Amino acid sequence: MALRPVARRSVSDQVFEQILDEVVGGEFAPGDTLPNERRLAEVLGVSRPAVREALQRMAQAGLVELRHGGSTSVRDFHRHAGLDLLPRLLVRAGEVDPRVVRSVVEARYTVGPKVAALAAERAADRLRGPLSAAVDALAAEDDPVARQRHALAFWDHVVDGADSIVFRLMFNSLRTAYEPALDVLAPAMASEVDRVEAYRGLVGALATGDGATAENAAVDLLRPATDVLLAMIKTLEEAP
Repeated sequence: MALRPVARRSVSDQVFEQILDEVVGGEFAPGDTLPNERRLAEVLGVSRPAVREALQRMAQAGLVELRHGGSTSVRDFHRHAGLDLLPRLLVRAGEVDPRVVRSVVEARYTVGPKVAALAAERAADRLRGPLSAAVDALAAEDDPVARQRHALAFWDHVVDGADSIVFRLMFNSLRTAYEPALDVLAPAMASEVDRVEAYRGLVGALATGDGATAENAAVDLLRPATDVLLAMIKTLEEAP
């Protein structure tokens, strides 16, 4: 049975999401002062503690600055926010932002080979078993969305092998942004997830322990889908 427990959202969570949408959507510009706690509580129909908790979360995310005296000013999220904001930027008002998709694709193509190089140097042959199992699962799968999930599992092992907390957190954020679009991206990603032998080639390259060899193999694996996706995004951006 595929049913899962229903997640209960606190009032402060809902307040946080509404204010976040306003800031990210541009309704509040950098430097603007938000209404005070009392006014926000009145408008949203919630308690002041719920508003206060939401604003503190906004401050921790780098989206607002809580000033002495109780005023709250909006910060430029381009300068101060972290990768955890990426999924929110990817889909706004129910529509995917092509510029954000392009950034995700470019980051994936740039970072993936570097992660592979580190994994080869730090984990080498220890990765052969889990990576081979991930490739076998991918090869046995016919569903295009499930294939992408097996590919993500493959890269999850590679990131573990790189032993870099920064790359791990980057991968987590990129995956969180990418997963909701698996259905839409399936046709473009077929040029990557259907290349089982390219995955096996990367496994072999990682096992050599040579970073440059692994990096080149990762570039070979990632380039086709990257080219297809960037061409699609360019078409979307140029559309009237």
